[in-house]
Amino acid sequence: MFLHPATAPLPHAPAHAALPPLLSVVVPVRNEGANIRPLIDEISAALRGVEHEIVYVDDGSTDDTPAQLAAARDALGCALVLRRHRASCGQSAAVITGVRAARGAYVATLDGDGQNDPADIPALLMRAQAAADPWLLVAGHRTQRRDTWVKRRSSRIANSVRAALLRDATPDTGCGLKLFRRTAFLELPCFDHMHRFLPALFIRAGGRVESVPVNHRPRTRGRSNYGTLDRLWVGLFDLVGVAWLQRRWRRPEVEQP
Repeated sequence: MFLHPATAPLPHAPAHAALPPLLSVVVPVRNEGANIRPLIDEISAALRGVEHEIVYVDDGSTDDTPAQLAAARDALGCALVLRRHRASCGQSAAVITGVRAARGAYVATLDGDGQNDPADIPALLMRAQAAADPWLLVAGHRTQRRDTWVKRRSSRIANSVRAALLRDATPDTGCGLKLFRRTAFLELPCFDHMHRFLPALFIRAGGRVESVPVNHRPRTRGRSNYGTLDRLWVGLFDLVGVAWLQRRWRRPEVEQP
């Protein structure tokens, strides 16, 4: 499924409601009703003093996720932006919808299950601002995974195969915590499961990737809505497709006459 889509230190003054924030935190969710408010509270606490908005995309949930999001928006107002897919289209589609709805110059993506730690976001943002590179992708690296043995083992194999074929120089491309400029993301080719190949796609576009160690936590509420086996089999086809994209594109060096 194909879709088209400052180097200053962190600010400490609240943003005017009419002005775009510095950062948009995009959170794709499906059936995560119990995790909505706790994670929103953590994001808000972690980014206190940073001009930001939180963008939630409900990927066709069938539980109380819509009600929980509506209640959170009533409490937070314009700081919380909501989008909803009528039917589940997958995590990548939800990320794409969220980035398109975002207004921030920078976008941080975060899994909605609470396993990514929002407290890591400021460090990723400062790394991106210090680099002042519009095509830099700052990727989280879960050095201590808090998942089941099956997930850890399958991720290790997938990362090894992907790195050998795509040469994306990223030890943990599956980590949901990433930060990039919104304008750069919108230049990338969009397809189902593309969020797992963001490092390779940024490098293909002439960018680079920096991996930063981040905290990883066990899931304490709900259960996973994107299974290991379906990711594995679909991922094999996607891997071949992304390798094809890499070989079928030569980035032009543009000059002004």
